[in-house]
Amino acid sequence: MLEEYDIKNLNPRKNPYSKKLKKQITINLDNRIIDYFKEQASETGIPYQTLINLYLADCVEQKKKLDIKWA
Repeated sequence: MLEEYDIKNLNPRKNPYSKKLKKQITINLDNRIIDYFKEQASETGIPYQTLINLYLADCVEQKKKLDIKWA
């Protein structure tokens, strides 16, 4: 092992997965929403947090807009 390395000559590459990195957050969800996704998780075998992420990612890809109507 060398005592010192010349980092400039290592030819660093960008991480190809950097766009898919996840960030941990805290979010407050209604119990019925969590229960719904947990039920879906038990049917599909996919963890409920992954299902929530997949659903939100689909919303982003489809550029879905919220249709909020206050009663």
